[in-house]
Amino acid sequence: MADPELQLVARRIRSFPDFPVPGVMFRCGRVGRADGRKEWGPGGRRGGAQARPLGSPGLLSRTRDISPLLKDPDSFRASISLLANHLRKTHGGKIDYVVGLDSRGFLFGPSLAQELGLGCVLIRKRGKLPGPTVSASYTLEYGKAELEIQRDALEPGQKVVVVDDLLATGGTMRAACELLGQLQAEVLECVSLVELTSLKGREKLAPVPFFSLLQFE
Repeated sequence: MADPELQLVARRIRSFPDFPVPGVMFRCGRVGRADGRKEWGPGGRRGGAQARPLGSPGLLSRTRDISPLLKDPDSFRASISLLANHLRKTHGGKIDYVVGLDSRGFLFGPSLAQELGLGCVLIRKRGKLPGPTVSASYTLEYGKAELEIQRDALEPGQKVVVVDDLLATGGTMRAACELLGQLQAEVLECVSLVELTSLKGREKLAPVPFFSLLQFE
């Protein structure tokens, strides 16, 4: 991982072992297994990091959560810059709106939209939006939930990208794509800061492309 901006972002991500229950690794506000499976460091396989068992000495004592990233303006700015540069390179001027997912997607969506000179549309949990809405249910790692978007948020045919802090099982982003489909919007791509590759969330999003800055197994 030679990119200095990506290194700046990776240094501000931390994890908490055995939270919220023993055997679970807390990353960026979501959960992943901490049962001895291998984990790839920042950048994933392509980043050249070596895999180590999650139970190996020194790894579980390290922490990953996005609070330090948000606290450090340079690191947060780097994360937005990296995502924006990817989207410019991939889609040029074809994007109409950035869509942020409740709730940590709201931390990145508006800033990413501003960087791209676009507006930001919100997808929220059930009961949080006023006016007429459409909804879609999805399965979390720990239960079920429902997302909503306002009916007049987008016009048919408008092109969007969806952003969240982390991709785990892919249920939230898949439901978001279904919601956007109900409004006849075109989802060009889904992006996140972190991806837990062992949960294969990106497979649920197919055929919508997916991109993440940092990958952990």
